Amino acid sequence: MKASRPQAGSGEPAPVLFSTLPAAGGCQLGLVTLNQPHALNGLSLDMARAMSAQLAAWESDPTIAMVIMRGAGEKAFCAGGDLQAIYPSLPQTPYASGWHNEYLRTFFQVEYTLDHHIHCYTKPVLCWANGIVMGGGAGLMMGASHRVATETTRFAMPEIVIGLFPDVAGSWLFNRMPQGIGRFLALTGSIINVSDTHYLGIVNHHLASSAWPVLLQRLQAVRWHQDRASNDALLDACLDSLKTPALPSGPVQQYAHAMADWTNASDWRVVYRHIAALEDADDPWLVQAAQRLRHGCPAAIALAFHTLTRAKTMSLAQVFQMEYTVALNATARSDFREGIRALLIDKTGNPHWSPSNINQVDDDQIAALFEPAWPPSQPHPLATMA
Repeated sequence: MKASRPQAGSGEPAPVLFSTLPAAGGCQLGLVTLNQPHALNGLSLDMARAMSAQLAAWESDPTIAMVIMRGAGEKAFCAGGDLQAIYPSLPQTPYASGWHNEYLRTFFQVEYTLDHHIHCYTKPVLCWANGIVMGGGAGLMMGASHRVATETTRFAMPEIVIGLFPDVAGSWLFNRMPQGIGRFLALTGSIINVSDTHYLGIVNHHLASSAWPVLLQRLQAVRWHQDRASNDALLDACLDSLKTPALPSGPVQQYAHAMADWTNASDWRVVYRHIAALEDADDPWLVQAAQRLRHGCPAAIALAFHTLTRAKTMSLAQVFQMEYTVALNATARSDFREGIRALLIDKTGNPHWSPSNINQVDDDQIAALFEPAWPPSQPHPLATMA
């Protein structure tokens, strides 16, 4: 195995590692390892930049047959963006536009471009989605051609708890789920298991977590081709040879029809009240969903609803472009800083949202978050994405 190393004199392991594994017939497998297990492999700007560069290099290398992404440790593939790194860039008081925050402006541009590249990658990409897959981790995973969950997988887009909305093409993903389910998951940030991720198409394979070393051995034994379709089929066959038995239904599958009823209103406040009423349900999973909704940021919940509505007829590139605009504006609000503070900095778990309840949310102010934050003379930062 050929592996990357941290820069000389850094004294710290590299936050993302790149290595190549030899395969039969002279091909190689590119392996990306998110290497911050202490931070649940949270994605930083430096990590996203490094991954973008390496994926581009491997894509042009004819000896690389496919790419594998995984997270170091057993707890998480990637639990989201590195909020600890983002927090210092946020001012104490809200400001007019996120465009003035150079760190976030760059972070979202690099992250979204990386995610879109994975969606459009010309070689198979396997994501080993073991453990926690949330937020920015979901953005990395959902573009992979082969997405593998295990019995430890826990998937969620819980951005409402930090005053944000499901981005990294979350609007695109949720709109491709059966009616109502995407809205429910976006507004509650509910955590789902391997069974439901497979049912919803979030992943397309499920293996036992113990199968990882055997999977690598079998992938290395494959005689890969230069043809993409052939390699996709070879990878599918390899994964199918290790798949676990049929899974029992998860809570999303059990309540799929009910979710369509709970979320079918055109007014987000009506949907909110329907879900909030589940706090009296008999099922703990539904109770937790209602409690997450009630604990979430009211303005972010409204924003999540409207991004999903607007994204229904958009292409993938258009979704990323819209989300970039909205993310810059939403992170300029005080709720984003407050959400990170309560969750990760002071860890009080008691954010003070502004406004504090759904009746005080100004829909015109939410609509304004969809307006570009940069000068009219400048093109969209993701204008070349197609």
